[in-house]
Parts: sequence; structure tokens; C-alpha cells
Amino acid sequence: MMISRQLLLTYLYLLIYICLSSGVILFNKWVLSPKYFKFPFPITLTMIHMSFSGVVAFFLVRVFKVVAPVKMTFQIYATSVIPISAFFASSLWFGNTAYLYISVAFIQMLKALMPVATFIMAVLCGTDKLRRDLFLNMVLVSVGVVVSSYGEIHFNVIGTLYQVTGIVAEALRLVLTQVLLQKKGLTLNPITSLYYIAPCSFIFLFGPWYLLEKPEMDISPIQFNYWIFFSNALSAFALNISIFLVIGRTGAVTVRVAGVLKDWILIALSTVIFPESTITSLNIIGYAVGNYYAFSFRRDIICKWIL
Repeated sequence: MMISRQLLLTYLYLLIYICLSSGVILFNKWVLSPKYFKFPFPITLTMIHMSFSGVVAFFLVRVFKVVAPVKMTFQIYATSVIPISAFFASSLWFGNTAYLYISVAFIQMLKALMPVATFIMAVLCGTDKLRRDLFLNMVLVSVGVVVSSYGEIHFNVIGTLYQVTGIVAEALRLVLTQVLLQKKGLTLNPITSLYYIAPCSFIFLFGPWYLLEKPEMDISPIQFNYWIFFSNALSAFALNISIFLVIGRTGAVTVRVAGVLKDWILIALSTVIFPESTITSLNIIGYAVGNYYAFSFRRDIICKWIL
């Protein structure tokens, strides 16, 4: 009976992770979309997430002492946390901006490039080596994404560039986390990561927000519902906690497998919730090919970098 309860609890954690991950993506799309909530300010939304996560993480670490802070020196913060925060802020900024131009389904299809981008950055940073079999896998993943893009009815160059740039920024963040932090013996869980990185990311986003979004927000009527943004930020924070719980209970491989299932569910849900998100047979074929080879693309690398 005890084994059955433990197994049931594991499935419950996975279900919560899949629901939260899908929910946050759909929620962000709904908030940013000019057809629905009509708040087309992705940098502002990202800053709301960072400020909320930073405040909650501070209370969890310093007040309630749920987790202990790591031994962080000024030198480590300046040489490691600041560049990681810059790429983290960039990945969120560009990724959220893509919602203004392309569908959730197509965004998930483009994310099949994530293992490829991460591995390329790892090779450039000298933490991994390029081999012929890996190069073939990279080509097959890229072919799958190209086929999926070719089959996209509402293909948008700007949105695609934003999403790909966000993927590259996220790949750099993951590699830098390995190079700059883990090699120094520092391991950050989601709570301590947000405790150190969220405030710094907020500062990095302030400049682009002041130049790009603040002028438009000053002259445009803004639909600012505090409950909507509070629940949106809370969902994003809860997602980070769910990832921490699932990894602690099952491991990174299971999270990645659950992520593949989540992507397919999310693609199907997005076409129902957002009727304009039409998918074609070429979309499905390209994504299936790209996703298959992305998942089989050095499982050890996927477990090492992509959660």
C-alpha cells in the first residue's frame, strides 16, 4: 500500500507540473494577445514576474528560512550571477514577445531547437565536444523545425526571430550556469535561483522597458487588473517550485519526458483555446521529427542542461 501511495504522489507531482507549465504558457499568451486581454507589453509582464518571484524568494529564504542561502561572495555575484541574470532576462523578454506574433503551438515547435542551441553553446564554451553523430542529430532536428515552419499557415518572421533569439539566450544561460556556478561548487535550486537572479534580471529589464514600453504605456490606455497579474505571477512562481519537487522526486529524465507530453498537450489545447492557432499536417510531421531527435539528442546532455 505504501508503494502505491508513493507512486500516486509521484504521478500527482507530474500532473501538477504539466498543468502549471501548460497553464503559464497559455496564461501569458492570453494576457499579451491583442485579441484577448490586450496587454501587449512583454517586458512589463516579465518584470512583474521577476519582482514577485524575487520578493517571495526573499521571504522564503530570509524570513521563513525554507531553504538556506548559498555562500555567495561579491566576486561570484559580479562574475557569475550578473551575466546569468542578463541572459535569463533576455530569454524571458524575447520569449514573451514572441507571443505577440506567433501561436503557442508554433512556439512549442520551435522549442525543439533548444537542445541543439544549448549543445552548440556548450561546444563554443569548451564544455563539450562536437562529433559526427551529434552533428547528424542536430541536422535532423533542424530539418524537422524547418518543415514545421514551412507548414505554418500564419508564419511571422519577426515572431520567429524573437523566439529563436530567446532560445539562444536561454541556451547561453544554461551553459553559463554550468560554467560559472557549478564549477565553483554552487548549486542553486529554483528558490535560491530566484532569490539571487530575479532582482538582477529586473534591473536588466528596466532599461529596455523604459526605452521601449514606458513611452507607449504613457499614451495608451492600459487594462491593468491586479488580480490577473497577481495570479499570473503566482502561477509562474509555482511552476518553478513544481519543477523542483518533481526533479527531487523523480529526476531530470522524468521531467524531460513529462515535458514532451506537456508540449503535445499544449499544442492541442492552444488550437482549442485560441482558434487562430491553426496547425497543419506539415506542422505535426516536422514537430514529430524534430522532437524525436531532440529528445534522443544525447540524453545525457538533455538531462544535464534542459529541465
